[in-house]
Amino acid sequence: MTRTTHTHRQHGGRYAEFNQFDGGGALEGQKLVAYRDLDKDVTSATTLDDWRQHWRPIAADDCTVCLGTGRDSIKGNKRQPCGGCYGLGKVRKDGETPTTQWELAEVAIGVIQRQHQELGRLRELIAIPEVQEIIKAKRDAPEDWVQREQEWRESGWRGHGGRRHTGD
Repeated sequence: MTRTTHTHRQHGGRYAEFNQFDGGGALEGQKLVAYRDLDKDVTSATTLDDWRQHWRPIAADDCTVCLGTGRDSIKGNKRQPCGGCYGLGKVRKDGETPTTQWELAEVAIGVIQRQHQELGRLRELIAIPEVQEIIKAKRDAPEDWVQREQEWRESGWRGHGGRRHTGD
């Protein structure tokens, strides 16, 4: 049996990447990825950029039942947690499902530590003055639809009393 190496970011599923090669003809100069959909037993290919954007690799500690989503994929009920990882999306470092509450707590601590590290990295990025300027400029700039509305209101076709004539 082929080992699952990737899953689709939005739709889930089990996929195995088995080859990367250079495209020919209309795809000259592009790198292609050949993969197999293990659920449908279909082989296909896509560009490397598309592959990186829409598929994510399965980590060694991702749950083999839900493939790291934490949701019940067997019964198709996405509101229920996975029975293999109890909704965490991760299992023990050796790839086995936690059997006791202490093993489950170790897995949860690992998830919390990774989230804490990611949060710290994001805080470091936000502390950069250039990033703060970009955020402030984005916050102060009006939304795109507001700007279009203002331009529409300030455009010509004025009727009686200086108001915009809409034809009604």
